[in-house]
Amino acid sequence: MDFISSESFLNFLAHVGTGFILILLGLVAFAFTTKFSERQLIKEGNIAVALKLWGKMIGLGIVLYTVWGGSVSLLDAFIWGLIGIVTQVVAYWIIEYILTPKTSLAKQVEEGNTAIGFSLFAAGIVVGLVVAGSLTY
Repeated sequence: MDFISSESFLNFLAHVGTGFILILLGLVAFAFTTKFSERQLIKEGNIAVALKLWGKMIGLGIVLYTVWGGSVSLLDAFIWGLIGIVTQVVAYWIIEYILTPKTSLAKQVEEGNTAIGFSLFAAGIVVGLVVAGSLTY
């Protein structure tokens, strides 16, 4: 009966660690897309901000899931994970400044507009799915 080899387990830990690093990098990158402290507003109970942030994080998680399945190395996975983060940030800017130029989505979310927060939550997931699908060409 074969058990998990130490090499396989170390490979698993390397991927998990890299994934968590990418998630943290994503959180930092996403924080730069806002002029307010998402962390503070979430602590204060702002559901719209929480939805916006965690929609992006779920989208990034979807991208990372796909990246791990199709990468040829850990470095390859890390690079594609970074591309996923950049894509999420660019998509947010497109939505904020090009598709809705007369509406300050950031201000609406900061003020607690749950409808906008949920819309950005969904957009983050949709972007993640599109990027993940694009990685499986």
